[in-house]
Amino acid sequence: MPTVTVIQPQVTDDVRRLLRVAAYCRVSSSSDDQLNSYNSQLTYYSHKFEDSETETLIDIYADEGITGTSTEKRTEFLRLIADCRKGRIDRVYTKSISRFARNTRDCLKNIRELTSLGITVMFEKENIDTANINDELMITIMGGLAQEESISISENMKWSIRRKMKNGTYSQVHAPFGYILKNKGLAVNENEAVIVRDIFNNYVNGKGIQSTVDFINKKYAGIVKLSYSTIGYILRNERYIGDSLFQKTFCPDIFARKRCLNKGEKDMYYIENTHEPIISRETFEIAQKILEQRFINNTERKEHPFSKKIVCGKCNSNFHRKKCRDKFYWVCNKHDYSARLCEAKKISEDSVKDAFIRLFNILYSNYSELIISMHKSLQEAMTKKANGSANIIELRRNVLKLKEQLKVLAALRTKGFLNEAKLIDQNIEVNVRINKLYKDIRLLSQSDDTMLNNIEMLIGYFEKRENIMIEFEPQAFEFLIDKIIVNDSILEFYIVGSLIFTEEL
Repeated sequence: MPTVTVIQPQVTDDVRRLLRVAAYCRVSSSSDDQLNSYNSQLTYYSHKFEDSETETLIDIYADEGITGTSTEKRTEFLRLIADCRKGRIDRVYTKSISRFARNTRDCLKNIRELTSLGITVMFEKENIDTANINDELMITIMGGLAQEESISISENMKWSIRRKMKNGTYSQVHAPFGYILKNKGLAVNENEAVIVRDIFNNYVNGKGIQSTVDFINKKYAGIVKLSYSTIGYILRNERYIGDSLFQKTFCPDIFARKRCLNKGEKDMYYIENTHEPIISRETFEIAQKILEQRFINNTERKEHPFSKKIVCGKCNSNFHRKKCRDKFYWVCNKHDYSARLCEAKKISEDSVKDAFIRLFNILYSNYSELIISMHKSLQEAMTKKANGSANIIELRRNVLKLKEQLKVLAALRTKGFLNEAKLIDQNIEVNVRINKLYKDIRLLSQSDDTMLNNIEMLIGYFEKRENIMIEFEPQAFEFLIDKIIVNDSILEFYIVGSLIFTEEL
C-alpha cells in the first residue's frame, strides 16, 4: 500500500501580503455642497484602512467638479485604470456605481478589464462586490439606470438651449477677447477692442497671421501674448461685427462627449446685431476673402516630412532643403547663411532616406529584443517607484487639512473675528501651500507614464507591420521620428518614446 504524506499549507510572505487597495471618489459639480461631499469622501477613505489587517491603501483617486457621461475628462479615473494595468492595485473601493460610471458601456468595459487583471471592485452603496461574478447582472441594471438618468438630463438641457437659440433669447455663455459678459450679453471691453482692431487692420493691409502675431505681441508686450491659433480664431469670429452664430459645434454621441464642427449635421442659428460691433462689416469681409485665398494657396503646398525635423548637432539650427544639379540636399541654416557661423556640411536627401530605411528594418526585425525588453524593464522600475505612494496619501491628507483651514477662516470672517484684508492674506497663503502640495502629488504620480505609453504604441505599430520597408515611406517617418540630429556623418534618430538610435550616412 502506498505511503501518503499530507503536506500542510504553508503561510508564505506572498499569502500574508496585504491587498493593495485604491479608492475612487467623484462629485458631479463644483458647488459648495458637492465640494463638501468630495472632501468627506477623501476623509472617509483616508481613515477607512488605517487599522485594517488585510488591506492597505495605495492611493485615493479623486475627480472634483467633473460632470457628464464619459470618462474622457476624468483624469483621476484614467490614472486609476492606468495604475491597475501596471499591477499597482489589487482592489478598488468606490461609493456607488453612479460615481464610478455614468453609462452601462463604460461601466461594464472597465469592470471586465479590471476583472481580467485580477482586480475586484466594491460598490459600497449598492453592496456589490465584483469578486462575486453573479453581481455583473446587477451592475448592468444599476449602470443602465444611471445612464438613462444622464441621457434624460442631457436631452432636456439640449432642447432648452436649442429653443432659446431659435427664438433669439439664448444668453451668451463666454465672452470672446475684446468683450465682457454684462447683463447676459456682450459688452465691449475697450482695452482689448483696440487690440482686436489692430489685428484686423494689420491683416487686411497685407500682413500674414504670423506677422500679425509678432506685431501684436511686440506692440502690446506685457499686456497680452496672443498665439497664432488665437489670432486666426479672432479673424474668423463673427462676434466682432455684432452678430452671433450659435451651434458651431455639437456632440454627435452623448457618451463620446467629443465636440465636432457643425458642417451641416445640425441646425445653426445666425442672429444679427446681438451686441455692439468692434469692427466694420466691410473690414471683416475683406479679412474672410484673404483667409480663404491663403488657405487655398497653403493646401496646394505640401510640406516635406523632413521639414523642422533635421537639426544641426553643432549649432542647434534647423536644416532646410536645397536643390543642386537636379538633386536635393539638406543644409544647416547658419552654415547656408555663412560658413563661418557653422562648419556643418550639407547631406543628401537620399542618404537620409536610406539611413531611415536601414534603421526601420533593424527595429522591425528585432523589436522583441530591443523594444519589448526595454518596456519590461521600465515597468519593473515604475512598480518599484510606486512603492512610495504612501507619500501621496499623506500629501492628500495635508491638502484636506488646509482646505479645512479655509473653511475656518471664512467662518471667522462671517462672525466678525477677521477683517476682509486679513482674510485675503490668509487665503492667499493657504492656497499657495495647497498648490505646492498638488504639484508634489503630480510629480510623484506622473513618473515615466508618458514614455511607457509611447513604447507600448511602438510595440503595437511593429506588431501590425507585415513586412520590411523597401522604399522610403513618409507616413512611417512622420509617425516614428521626432527629430534627427546631424553630427558630421552620424545621424541620431529620436524615436517616439525618447529612444535614440544612430545610423551612419
